[in-house]
Amino acid sequence: MTGRIIGRELRIVFRRGSEVINPLWFFLIVITLFPLGIGPEPQQLARIAPGVTWVAALLSSLLALERLFRDDFVDGSLEQLVLLPTPLPLTVLGKVIAHWLVTGLPLILLSPLAALLLSLDFSSWSAMALTLLLGTPTLSFLGAVGVGLTVGLRRGGVLLSLLVLPLAIPVLIFASAAMDAAAQGLPIGGYLAILGAMLVGSATLTPFATAAALRITLQ
Repeated sequence: MTGRIIGRELRIVFRRGSEVINPLWFFLIVITLFPLGIGPEPQQLARIAPGVTWVAALLSSLLALERLFRDDFVDGSLEQLVLLPTPLPLTVLGKVIAHWLVTGLPLILLSPLAALLLSLDFSSWSAMALTLLLGTPTLSFLGAVGVGLTVGLRRGGVLLSLLVLPLAIPVLIFASAAMDAAAQGLPIGGYLAILGAMLVGSATLTPFATAAALRITLQ
């Protein structure tokens, strides 16, 4: 059932190309504007690259989060999903995975271009790709809880940001620290282990929290 939900979500999203392109376009714009704004000096770009990369990734993830359950809520299919015999946390898991495939995975594919724009060497780019691989799905899982709580609100975008940003700060800190350590030639295994633990914890707990939030919203 989770696979069917993922396939359904991907078909819906790809019918609306703008919902795929907009977060990627935003990410590229942010990555491009910093070199233009502060100058092309490679050492300076490499120094700010961790923060720039992860702030851009976080904001682009927030840009696409609101539609995670919005369309289902508007057309009434969210209530049908709640009534399915399939446990609601599995349905949430499928929708979050589909969201990550559309918004997080493309950022990893764009990471070589981002590394080129920010004058990163191979080790720094590898750290960027690994942190995006571990960190972006965590952002999607954490964001799903906020979306579940705000999906019924007419203007829930600002509240969603206020709910999600504090939860995303640890991911931002450890991912940026891993990239910074890689740039200095230091080991990054510890940072990656923490990001992996965050991913496992969020993937395990947030589907249940999101399901509870959706039930509260629909009451």
